[in-house]
Amino acid sequence: MNDLEKVQQNGYAICHIPNPTIELQLAAVQQDGYAIQFIPNPSLEIKLAAVKQNGAAIRYISNPPLDLQLKAVKQNGYAIQYISNPAYELQLQAVQQNGFAIQYISNPSYELQLEAVNQNGFAIFHIPNPSLEVQLAAVNQNGNAIKYISNPSLEVQEAAKSNS
Repeated sequence: MNDLEKVQQNGYAICHIPNPTIELQLAAVQQDGYAIQFIPNPSLEIKLAAVKQNGAAIRYISNPPLDLQLKAVKQNGYAIQYISNPAYELQLQAVQQNGFAIQYISNPSYELQLEAVNQNGFAIFHIPNPSLEVQLAAVNQNGNAIKYISNPSLEVQEAAKSNS
C-alpha cells in the first residue's frame, strides 16, 4: 500500500510519513480533519480542507482567521468551544448549526438563546433561568423539552402538550 492509499484509509497515517507532500496532507485531512495536528505549518488550503471535513479541527489551528472560524462553526457548531472570544456572528452561526453549542457560549444573549432552542428545543437544558419566551420557543420546537424547564408556567405546559 502506498502512502496516498494509507492516508486515504486513515488520515492519522500522515504522522508516520516524513515530509509529506501537499497531496498527501490534503488527502489526510480530507479523510479526517483532525489529522491536521500532525502537519507542521499547514497551508491555508490544508486548513480549509480540515475544517470542511470537521469544523472542530480548528482546535489544532493557531490564530485562525475569521473566515476559517466561520467555516468551522458552520460545519460543526461545537467548534465554537475552540475559538477564544468568538464574535457574535460566530456564536450565532454555531447555535444555528447546533443548538447545543450554546453550552460553550458565556452569557448568551436572548437572541442566541432563542436561536438555540429554535434549532433544538432540548438546548434549553444549557440555558440557566430561561425567559418565558425562550421556554415557549423550546416547547414549540419540541414539546418534550418541558422536561428541562423548572416550574413551567401553565402557558408553557399547554404549549408543550400541543407540540408533543
